[in-house]
Amino acid sequence: MAHALIENVSDTAFWVAHYRALESQRSDALFHDPLAGLLAGDRGKDIAQSMPGWFATNWAVVIRTCIIDDFIRLVTSNGVDIVLNLGAGLDTRPYRMDISDVLLWIEADYPQVIAFKEKKLSGQNPRCRLERIKLDLANVPNRRRMFASVNARAKKLLILMEGVLPYLSVEGVASLAEDLKALDHARYWIVDYFSPYVIKFRQRMLGKRMQNVPFKFKPENWFGFFEAHGWHLREIRYLTEEGDRLHRPMRLPMLFQIASSIRRCFVSKERQAALRRFAGYALLVPE
Repeated sequence: MAHALIENVSDTAFWVAHYRALESQRSDALFHDPLAGLLAGDRGKDIAQSMPGWFATNWAVVIRTCIIDDFIRLVTSNGVDIVLNLGAGLDTRPYRMDISDVLLWIEADYPQVIAFKEKKLSGQNPRCRLERIKLDLANVPNRRRMFASVNARAKKLLILMEGVLPYLSVEGVASLAEDLKALDHARYWIVDYFSPYVIKFRQRMLGKRMQNVPFKFKPENWFGFFEAHGWHLREIRYLTEEGDRLHRPMRLPMLFQIASSIRRCFVSKERQAALRRFAGYALLVPE
């Protein structure tokens, strides 16, 4: 467990990949990611074992994976020819999803993440065209040059950011949103949604263990923020509702179930409905 503490944002990719590997081992798996375990390794397992509330994180990773997979199938059926995965981490969708071999998938992430991934996946064949770019998103001139280059190659461009925006500042996300809005071939943008409630809950549960990677993106009005920067909500899918649809609700330990039942007695139905929509994934389109 010596290396269990998350030191930087890139470490979260090992944590997430571990849960994708666990899902793939289930007899009723909602998806199969045969490369997740190879990438997560002992590092992902150690991080997962060091974290409280593992059942919630495990469930959330599985449901969010399904939501994003569905969004990707939707937009590629609508003519998207390039997927730009920013902060791609240890995602393996180009290898595991049933996607067109003419689709171009571009992964961008820190140089050390790209180097690790290329080494681990050498010899594996993606199902579509795949390119990787070493990039620090905080380097604005470099990212703008990369965006312009990708935009020039695309007819319809999807930008995918899974588990990235929460770690950026409000100002950083505003700058990024405007850069992406300026791309005339950008058609869709997939991003995380977290309610203020879950951000506070995360701080209470994981604050010390995640002190090096706190959530920074806390706009007063999440939906209004993106509208103000040129992005309109086409669809949002909340984790709890999607879990119900997939017949995979979150399974709480008994004490959590009791506490939740007691709390419902003192909370209005409107408040209960709002709490159920604590997190999800949004498909944005430019205005």
